[in-house]
Amino acid sequence: MTLAVVLAIVGGGPAGLMAAEAARKAGIEVDVYEGKGSVGRKFLIAGKGGLNLTHSEEFAAFLARYGSRSNELRPWLETFDNNAIREWARGLNVDTMVGTSGRVFPTDLKAAPLLRGWVRRLRDQGVRFHVNHYCTALTAASDLRFRTLAGEIASDIQVHADAVVFAMGGGSWPELGSDGAWADWLNARNVDIAPLQPANCGFDVDWSPVFSQRFAGHPLKSVVVAAGTDAGIRGEFVVTATGVEGSVIYALSSKLRETIQRDGAARIVLDLAPDREREQLQRALAKPRGGKSFTEHLRRTTGIEGVKAGLLHEFVPKSDLVDAAKVAAAIKALSVTLTRPRPIAEAISSAGGVRFQALDDNLMLRSLPGCFCAGEMIDWEAPTGGYLLTACFASGIIAGRGAVDWLSRN
Repeated sequence: MTLAVVLAIVGGGPAGLMAAEAARKAGIEVDVYEGKGSVGRKFLIAGKGGLNLTHSEEFAAFLARYGSRSNELRPWLETFDNNAIREWARGLNVDTMVGTSGRVFPTDLKAAPLLRGWVRRLRDQGVRFHVNHYCTALTAASDLRFRTLAGEIASDIQVHADAVVFAMGGGSWPELGSDGAWADWLNARNVDIAPLQPANCGFDVDWSPVFSQRFAGHPLKSVVVAAGTDAGIRGEFVVTATGVEGSVIYALSSKLRETIQRDGAARIVLDLAPDREREQLQRALAKPRGGKSFTEHLRRTTGIEGVKAGLLHEFVPKSDLVDAAKVAAAIKALSVTLTRPRPIAEAISSAGGVRFQALDDNLMLRSLPGCFCAGEMIDWEAPTGGYLLTACFASGIIAGRGAVDWLSRN
């Protein structure tokens, strides 16, 4: 069976829903196809700890967060920026607030009310939703094959669309639908795709068994983490059984991943006591120890204990622990080697995807006229803090409007 539709949007995440909204406002008939049983699942998971919609910083600093892709994303964000997101949310009767870090959240810190209101408004506007429709192929210019599920019975259907917006996510969170399987069948249609890689991810460290067992799950707070020649970032991260993860690590993940690809490993340098000078620490540590253990002496003289003390035991030779100068130097610049990023399925987001050279300014695939891409399918990445979500929203608008323009001319 082949069904005919005007605009098919494949993927019911933020980029796909925003593309649907943009197209429907222009009067285009829109059908949204979602592989899972409901739309916006990753959006809901992202909102579990308080939905970080965007960031409040001024435009130039905001744009810089997209690194080497800033130039490509500028038109997206000039179309729909952080202020536009807050206005859009207000239109759904969701007020927002700016947190102490500059991040923007709904005042109730919840994702579900916003998503419910958004989907309800789209339905009221005439958008048709088809859940449990997992896209498995693009068989012609805009002919799609879906595997559908009705109860326990699976079947295949064909959909012919006049235009298509693909918004199927990257390769992270496969259990929520972003499995990256689209890369194979789009590549077979001569779409140039950069390999999908983990972004905003943790990294492996070859901990000793003793350290791993004792400190897995322990947070490192009030530290500065540096990678390469750049100034360090102050914040916190978590020791895991296999390595490290957390906000500061995620912020450096792009650079760390690229360094590992180039050199086989990457090094981070930790300042475990950023509010104290090295000389001050050295004077404190030089006080007579008496019969106290190194760990107790360290705690009494510097306040360093727990996982921070464990790191010193892990990386400072035992013979150096009696040398106040060497211990103070290690506290201010402890080197930790990262061996590999964690698998993409564990990452918050992914890098790679459809290359910008394969897309025109409206995000239409040059090799497949009438087919557009949006969101994490495209080869860009951004740190956490609302930047990912903002660009996904904005790309959805660009692709949705691009599809409207293409349909009006064809």
